[in-house]
Amino acid sequence: MANIKDIARVAGVSVATVSRALSTPSMVRPTTIERIEAAIADLNYQPNHMAAGLRRQRSDNVLVVVPSIYNPFTSAFVEGIENVARTSRMRVLLGITEGDRDALNTYTAMIAGKQADGMILLESNLPDIVVNPPAKGTLPPIVSACEYPLDHALPRVKIDNHEASALVVSHLAGLGHRRIAAVTGPINLFMSQDRLAGYRLGLARAGIEFDAQLVHEGDFTLQSGYDAMVRLLDAGTAFTAVACSNDEMALGAMSALRARGLSVPDDVSVAGFDDLRFGAYASPPLTTVHSPTVEIGEAAMRLMLDALLPADRQPPAREVILPHRLIVRESTARVPARVVAGT
Repeated sequence: MANIKDIARVAGVSVATVSRALSTPSMVRPTTIERIEAAIADLNYQPNHMAAGLRRQRSDNVLVVVPSIYNPFTSAFVEGIENVARTSRMRVLLGITEGDRDALNTYTAMIAGKQADGMILLESNLPDIVVNPPAKGTLPPIVSACEYPLDHALPRVKIDNHEASALVVSHLAGLGHRRIAAVTGPINLFMSQDRLAGYRLGLARAGIEFDAQLVHEGDFTLQSGYDAMVRLLDAGTAFTAVACSNDEMALGAMSALRARGLSVPDDVSVAGFDDLRFGAYASPPLTTVHSPTVEIGEAAMRLMLDALLPADRQPPAREVILPHRLIVRESTARVPARVVAGT
């Protein structure tokens, strides 16, 4: 069985260089890493990660904690984390909380138990150790993604949900719509609050008065978008467009409109948020905000790598804000001659 000395011999480098390449590849030149990787492939070398981790007091595991795996946003987010983790020779573990804080605390304990080196949260809850930090010592490496409690200085990555949501409303107002409804995510989430605030900002910029009767809460699922649209129609409040806080709810809303014999966009324009892959293939294709979901995962993993550096080399905790853009498709059009007022 090949060992690290064999790799060094085949790659034409020292044993120390091979060791650095396997443990901290960022410290080795890319051309040297390529030679070492080629030697590893030729020799079919299988490193003993557990033994290496014990020597370095590292598991080389990063724990990604999400509330659910059913949202397509989650899979794209985890894909981005995996892209960066793989090149850094780290393994990704997935934890699902279903909103249970006890489950979140159990996952957090894996860091103290050396089963994981750090944790990336796509989760509205925070572990107890962050909410009530110890008087002495430091917090474990934790990165927050998309959900961003402002009163805790965790490294975090997001888009500007406030301006992105305002952009959607501005687009609809530019098409002549004045009665613009909103389907929000769970209002207890920071992201949902930001998107609702952005909706109100977009209305204000267009000189449109906010009407609370036009705002209905969902939970980011297809069914909740359908149900929110049914409530909106049954309320009898006039509207010609709806801005939904994610693509799934937008598609659910479109389904409810069709069930009532209404056409998108001839009767009602519908816009989503996130630009998930299936939105482009909806009927009609969905206007949405492109949220760089894979890139959010990649940025979160890079923040985690920073957090895992020795204390004297760690940069300050920082916030990364990635760009968004509006994707205009066929689900939005100029305001119709008649205003939908329920059925």
